[in-house]
Amino acid sequence: MLFGKNYADLQPPPISSGRRKELQLFEKHAGIRFRSPELLNLAFSHRSYANENQNEVGNNEKLEFLGDSVLGLVVSEYLFETLTDRAEGDLAKIKSFVVSEDSLAAISRVLKIDNFILIGKGEEYSGGRSKKALLADALEAVIGACFLDSGFRTAKKFTLKYLVPEINKVLENKHRKDYKTLLQELVQKQFKTYPKYVMVKKTGPDHSKTFWMDVRVGDAIYGPGKGRNKKSAEQSAARVAFEALSGTDDSSTRTAGKSSAVG
Repeated sequence: MLFGKNYADLQPPPISSGRRKELQLFEKHAGIRFRSPELLNLAFSHRSYANENQNEVGNNEKLEFLGDSVLGLVVSEYLFETLTDRAEGDLAKIKSFVVSEDSLAAISRVLKIDNFILIGKGEEYSGGRSKKALLADALEAVIGACFLDSGFRTAKKFTLKYLVPEINKVLENKHRKDYKTLLQELVQKQFKTYPKYVMVKKTGPDHSKTFWMDVRVGDAIYGPGKGRNKKSAEQSAARVAFEALSGTDDSSTRTAGKSSAVG
């Protein structure tokens, strides 16, 4: 077995008969087959799970590191070979959307990775199974495990199966946009300055807070945007500002001072 020969130092979690059936269910759903189910099980082992087991089992961080590189290469090669008329800057921008945390987390949910990850009790209690970063990292770990288990060709096939639809969404302008980046580029280009984010308020109980953010561009204030954390609230506010400044939607804008004074 490849795992027993080369990867024992990674300390995969033990696989019970019930767990083996779960891994087989994932393989069937994902359309992939592992020679070494230990590698797949390790890909699902979050640091919190390893910590609660006194580090007697490994975590998926090294596989995530490897998978991130495999993912980047596969997507870069595909874009290079299929979008021959696009400039390097366009390819880089498309790639950044496709391999983003949002995109990878969405694919993880399609694959139902949240049902298979092994996490500690504390992480479970705090809603770890629904955290985008955790889901995106687990998908990268699965890609890394697939590469070690079956080689680049198989890992490439698996990756493209789920990433090509995301690439097509970007090409059709149907993807989830990073409005903070779009706004910053627009403001730098038009006004030679940077947007500034200000938290307006927090509402709700500690375990389920809602954050409200404004974004200031010169003398103009746009928002508020809201979200379950500061990052998502900033994205929401950035969308309001971007749509107003780019002329795509001005219905949700409020301003203070004269926007003409920007810059």
